[in-house]
Amino acid sequence: MSKKRKTLTNQMSCFALDEERFGVCCRLLLQRSEQLRDGWSWNVVQGSEEGYLKKTVLRSVTTKPSSELKQERSDSELHTTCGCSLEAQEQQREQCADSSCAAPEDVRGHSEDEDCDNDDGTCSVPESSSQALQYEYHVLYSCSYNTPVLYFRVFTLEGKSLSLEEVWSSVHAHFRLRLLESPLDTITQQEHPLLGQPFFMLHPCRTKDFMKPLLQVTLDQNRPVNYVLSWLSVVGPVVGLHVPLQYCTQLSPADSEPG
Repeated sequence: MSKKRKTLTNQMSCFALDEERFGVCCRLLLQRSEQLRDGWSWNVVQGSEEGYLKKTVLRSVTTKPSSELKQERSDSELHTTCGCSLEAQEQQREQCADSSCAAPEDVRGHSEDEDCDNDDGTCSVPESSSQALQYEYHVLYSCSYNTPVLYFRVFTLEGKSLSLEEVWSSVHAHFRLRLLESPLDTITQQEHPLLGQPFFMLHPCRTKDFMKPLLQVTLDQNRPVNYVLSWLSVVGPVVGLHVPLQYCTQLSPADSEPG
């Protein structure tokens, strides 16, 4: 095999993730997790050899009123018809919040006092609420997309499962804007392929799009990389799963092996 073809083969193996390499990456992640006491474990499905990474986290989450979520979805629909970016729309709303951009009282048609209850003088403004929630994260391998997939479910402390709308409201505003701009790369509710139970998932269809440039950088710099760890550091924060920087401080050379 020529040197050029061998280099191309190595690059392709670096970008691809087969099930064997997925297992290697998971084992390395688990070793580091045990050192950091970060709570990851490997769960084997009873009666089979298949398994998945699992982590449970208790988070304090601020949720948004449904009216604001509906407005964001309306903005997203407007984006698809006029081509305006959601970031630009957000900037316009912030600019209009300044006094120089605020409409005068006679143009608005009513004063701010008219938004208040006439009986007690209090304004009825929807506010965000904070609550403690338990997140259960699963990382599985997708044979269809040849990528990892992040499944998760969310419970209140009383054991009540959150709906898709409630989960959506707990996503940080920045990530909601990103997801709304990419409807195929969003949060959906599907059956867990190994457990047969309802879970939420981040759709993996665009995983290779953002992983390829990330892996190319590590390849160019001849640095070790754990595909699953790198992927998790990108998609995890979308649903509140953050990867500590300590994971990247002691990478083994074996992390860069294709498996």
